[in-house]
Amino acid sequence: MALTAQFLPLPDRAALSVRWQALEARADGAFFLSWTWVGAWLDSYDVRPELLAVTDEAGGDVALALVGHAMMPRLLGRVATLSLNQSGDAQADRPYVEYNGLLATRGQEAEAATAAIAALGRRRDWRALRLSGIAPDSPLLALPAWTKRRVDASPVYQVDLDAVRGAAGDYLSLLSANTRSQIRRAIKDHGGGLPHVARAGANEVSPWLAEMAALNSGRHADNAWDDPAFRGFVATIVEQGRASGAVDLLRFTDAGGVVGLLVNFVHCGQALNYQSAFAEPRTGKDKPGLLCHAAAVDHYAARGLSLYSLLAGKDRYKQSLSTREESLEWWVVERFSPRLAAEALLRRVLKRPASA
Repeated sequence: MALTAQFLPLPDRAALSVRWQALEARADGAFFLSWTWVGAWLDSYDVRPELLAVTDEAGGDVALALVGHAMMPRLLGRVATLSLNQSGDAQADRPYVEYNGLLATRGQEAEAATAAIAALGRRRDWRALRLSGIAPDSPLLALPAWTKRRVDASPVYQVDLDAVRGAAGDYLSLLSANTRSQIRRAIKDHGGGLPHVARAGANEVSPWLAEMAALNSGRHADNAWDDPAFRGFVATIVEQGRASGAVDLLRFTDAGGVVGLLVNFVHCGQALNYQSAFAEPRTGKDKPGLLCHAAAVDHYAARGLSLYSLLAGKDRYKQSLSTREESLEWWVVERFSPRLAAEALLRRVLKRPASA
């Protein structure tokens, strides 16, 4: 069946919601391509990306994506740039999409990507295309281009919850001796057990998110939690996803009080840790973050989920908690222009990395 791809003005929210969720029911898309994510992002930021729609001969949706268009800064000036499922505005893209791609009908992913690539090739209003957080084998990388630059790659550390259940629930036995020792020492500092896990109800969302913001305040430079727009996005996605079970807001406590909080996505039998906030360590060797994640692993293993993902990140603690990993990549696909050619030469002379 012949497929057609075209770029359309963004429909009104209600119409887009119906259309997106209807396709989602026929797709195997990641959480970051779900309406829970997409709807919360559109509700939280003043962005107007275009809709990339791949349709069949009857006009039915086979694949959908959002495409932002912006003049983005580069070494030698701004460049017309398309961004897949992002806007091109740094603040609005702060929610950080992962497992990016097309939301496509199950079994038609390759054909949909071919049609989308053809549509991108026909456009003449861009010189660079950002593909953020895509799988290394994404079919979208087949787009013909003057150059393709991988600007970043990140491991995605994960815990196999089937393996945890196979170890009779003894998650720590799957970890290195050093990590086991750190967690067991912290458990002693917290009264001999992992923290109690509670899921937010409707009345807990606002105060628990305020607690997360307070715990994260001033922790590090360029802190997303210091950004009111980002805090609004997290509140929106928790509010919209909590009732359906697509988003968990978890709070971890013991006799000494709060240990930490996590915002996790729950999708296709997997839990994905998106945001975290932890209390100050109670002793010199206390590890509240490790305790909360270990408790979350037990929580989701008991619920029958298959995977606990710490999502993209090169942090040492993520690696120490994991039992398996995969990877995601960030690419910029470029068409030829004299400015970009001059920039490429300048990068070589200055030995600047692709991500600079």
